[in-house]
Amino acid sequence: MLTWHILTGIHLKKCTGSYNPVIFSANSNGNGKANLAPQEKEKGKGKGKLNSITKHRHSVRASPQNGSIAVTGGFTVKMSIAKPLKKLASCVILDLDGTLINTDALLSDVLGGFLSKYGKQWDGREVHKTLGKTPLEAAAAIVEAYDLPCSTNEFISAINPLYSEKWCNIKAQPGANRLIKHFGGHGVTMALASNSPRENIEGKISFHQGWKESFSVIIGGDEVASGKPSPDIYLEAAKKLNVEPSSCLVIEDSIPGVTAGKAAGMEVVAVPSIPKQSHLYTSADEVINSLLDLKPEKWGLPPFQDWVEGTLPIESWYIGGPVIKGLGRGSKVLGIPTANLSTEGYSTVLSEHPSGVYFGWAGLSTKGVFKMVMSIGWNPYFNNPEKTIEPWLLHDFAEDFYGEDLRLVIVGYIRSEANFPSIESLIAKIHEDGRIAEKALDLPIYSTYRDDPYLKSCVKDSSHL
Repeated sequence: MLTWHILTGIHLKKCTGSYNPVIFSANSNGNGKANLAPQEKEKGKGKGKLNSITKHRHSVRASPQNGSIAVTGGFTVKMSIAKPLKKLASCVILDLDGTLINTDALLSDVLGGFLSKYGKQWDGREVHKTLGKTPLEAAAAIVEAYDLPCSTNEFISAINPLYSEKWCNIKAQPGANRLIKHFGGHGVTMALASNSPRENIEGKISFHQGWKESFSVIIGGDEVASGKPSPDIYLEAAKKLNVEPSSCLVIEDSIPGVTAGKAAGMEVVAVPSIPKQSHLYTSADEVINSLLDLKPEKWGLPPFQDWVEGTLPIESWYIGGPVIKGLGRGSKVLGIPTANLSTEGYSTVLSEHPSGVYFGWAGLSTKGVFKMVMSIGWNPYFNNPEKTIEPWLLHDFAEDFYGEDLRLVIVGYIRSEANFPSIESLIAKIHEDGRIAEKALDLPIYSTYRDDPYLKSCVKDSSHL
């Protein structure tokens, strides 16, 4: 079944006296149905009264090839296909560092140890100057920023062995394995294009099973005249894939990478790796919070089929600690009592998981196990200065439980972090998240985690289990 969603259409005055978009679907033979989408509010005659919402259904014959349709019914419909939301792509070119693998933690670890030899401390303040740059450019930025008593080449020679010996510890970004497996399973051609040297690229991906075999082309920054933001690396990838640059979809985490993709004439989805910087990616065709939020169908690629009841199953992960007082807005401002956890000691865990709304099970030492939904991030509406963890236990408690041991098993993802125009819309969305989590946690795929040993060992009184 081929389905077109909202398409430009004119429902002539004979029927409603106004215009309605046409929604239609057709099978491969061109037979199907056309639905005229309802007006949200249709102005009536007289003193500005509103008539009831109208909806009409008519048989249709459609040509998926050229978009022409023939409609039968008591009135005439003129139809033309609207411009697609996004340009169609036939292949995908992916960046590596920051996009598919999380190199931030490794970078901090290696540079922290190296700089300490010179009595300096890595604080990450120059990370934005290294993001998406060639190794030589990144090294030069660090040497200059920390006023190191060595040349750029000497720095590279000293740091590379420290870096490469820890490649085995680099974790895939959330959604990376899912994306590669999905595209590979649907026969979508993929290429890997990184500013890193080709040898380094292959060394890093060798620790991720099946990755190397999934890419038809792998290109390093040392194989082209100029690295990103020059388009060279993406143009070379398209050439080796034997495709037109305009048919390629690039997925990038850095501004230099986005610039390179656009300069090559490609469509670009940005997945910013630096928090709270999405507004800087204005040249990207789309900006998403993480790979979990990618919608391939926007680009004419096969859609993911693993969402369940508005939720995405993820590899479970665990976090816990004493309940602390939060920012004082859960119950007072939102009317939603959150059981906040301290982020102290969890900086690595937080860096591994993108901001957004998740759900799972919560264990309280004296009360039992409960369903929960939680946000991770900066809460754009309140603009938190730090990344926080704010679980909402979906249960009415008679009293506070500050200081009590709380353990969380996170099993699914609902949506990315978002800003809202009003406090009312934020509250409404939080309650919607709660309803989605409440319903989903009854599904077998999630409900089994209620008996996870991590939770059961936390609850002191077994009668609460």
